[in-house]
Amino acid sequence: MTTIITEAPRQARVPRSRAARSRGGRRSAGFWTYAALVAVLLGSLFPVYWSLIVASHDNDAIARVPPVLTPGGHLFENIARVFDTTAFGKAMLNSFIVSGSVTVSVVLFSTLAGFAFAKLRFRGRTSLLVVAIATTTVPHQLGIIPLYILMAELGWTGRLEAVIVPGLVTAFGVFFMTQYLSSAVPDELLEAGRIDGCSTLRLFWHVVVPAARPAAAVLGLFTFMQAWNDFFWPLVVLTPENPTVQVALSSLASGYTTDYALVLTGTVLATVPVVAVFAALGRQIIGGIMSGAIKG
Repeated sequence: MTTIITEAPRQARVPRSRAARSRGGRRSAGFWTYAALVAVLLGSLFPVYWSLIVASHDNDAIARVPPVLTPGGHLFENIARVFDTTAFGKAMLNSFIVSGSVTVSVVLFSTLAGFAFAKLRFRGRTSLLVVAIATTTVPHQLGIIPLYILMAELGWTGRLEAVIVPGLVTAFGVFFMTQYLSSAVPDELLEAGRIDGCSTLRLFWHVVVPAARPAAAVLGLFTFMQAWNDFFWPLVVLTPENPTVQVALSSLASGYTTDYALVLTGTVLATVPVVAVFAALGRQIIGGIMSGAIKG
């Protein structure tokens, strides 16, 4: 009996020591994980910080050795030069109109189409979805010439309609919302709504739209960024007197010599709306993720 009593605590102490070592291992892994995340974050933010630093100095700051790392006193002067050099205010307004219209349209039509493909039964549903997905494999550059001819026939060259209308709906948005709604909205919930007398439109508005809010925020963010950063098609179809912000930025970089302080000042100004949209929609994205985590 004495042997059993004295050996039992020794055996009980072994798992505790192993658990302590395993907890110590997890602490070590957590530290290095957070260190890697902080390093990636700092590396991602440095270009933005460097652009802001150069934007607050004159053009000579770009070639200084060692490089300047502290803000200067020429930021507001450079901002004034940006608006004096090109129609930057009009370009920002045009980009807001284009990006906002395209984002709202893509989210609305993609959610409608995704609901139809995911939850409604009709002939040719799979074939239409396959055709829509197949259009994503066609390079955008192949359609520039026929699209420009169409815009010229409609008399839209040089106008914002030529940039807005071709992007009102995207195949990626339709596919994205179809995949999300097929699992996010149970068929039983739709059947219960139909039993209560809801029409298809009411089902979409009261059942599908609240469930699709996290995916719609993600799609809206991606669409806004793509429309805001689009350069090639606005350069082709718009005039220098009616540009978008990316076309205006390219005009700042044109000339015999490049004024990097001027270009980076315009870049910082063009980045602010994207950051604001991300901050606004980011709460919806995180809220959707946390809601799914709690339900799981």
